Amino acid sequence: MNMNRREFGQATLAGLASATAVFAAKKIPIAVQVYSVRQIAQQDTAGVLAQIAKLGYQGVEFAGYYGHSAQDIRKILDDNGLKVAGSHIGLETLLGDQQAKTTDFNHIIGNKNLIVPGFAQKYRSSIGAWKDTGKLFADIAAKVKPEGFSVGYHNHGVEFEKVDGETPFYAFFDSAGPTVSVQLDIGHAARAGADPVEVIHRYKGRIVSVHVKEYSPTNDEAGLGEGAIKWKDVFKALESSPGMEWYISEEEAKSCKGVECIQKSIGILHKMGK
Repeated sequence: MNMNRREFGQATLAGLASATAVFAAKKIPIAVQVYSVRQIAQQDTAGVLAQIAKLGYQGVEFAGYYGHSAQDIRKILDDNGLKVAGSHIGLETLLGDQQAKTTDFNHIIGNKNLIVPGFAQKYRSSIGAWKDTGKLFADIAAKVKPEGFSVGYHNHGVEFEKVDGETPFYAFFDSAGPTVSVQLDIGHAARAGADPVEVIHRYKGRIVSVHVKEYSPTNDEAGLGEGAIKWKDVFKALESSPGMEWYISEEEAKSCKGVECIQKSIGILHKMGK
């Protein structure tokens, strides 16, 4: 087989790119949203986080701290070798005098991803309100960026329901601009009729983390890998998106009462090659 120097160089670069993509895919760690085990976390936060670490999770995402101080949370994390993938917080905690308190707390626990999982009706009462709120998020992101923080938004289903002929999800993030990160809840997006792969490609480079959650049109209790989502395509799209940092497992099924569900989830993710 004859190959000139230029062709050899191109082939080598292509091979390296392919190898790099595979290596990058293996490096993306798995965290769990503590909300999945909120009932027992409320009673024994330290015990639950210890179990999470033993299951093989490398990080956690918070949605409340169960009355613990930042110092307490940091000690529990350090004792178990866990990192913080993010924290779900209210928009009001990023406004006015509350902002400094929020950033101080998150500095201590070692979290840089501040994720808002929804906001009051006044911020989304019209498509214009969605766009204005996007600009508000951009202003907040600019203020906290010098401290090392990223500000993002986590979707549910309402963001994909048309308002005034437009899709709020796209109106919000397009208005917010590139400084506001996208935390895509894959299950919620699919349930609302969106194509997760299309969303990932549209906001390539802005997705820091995703909620790995299943969707089935016939079974609300479907576990990961048991529904309609084409995970192979989803993971391929995510692993080609620069800045992708965390897969975050979250279980919301009513039948999920303890750590068994999140144990099953990480096992399935490992079988998927994650």
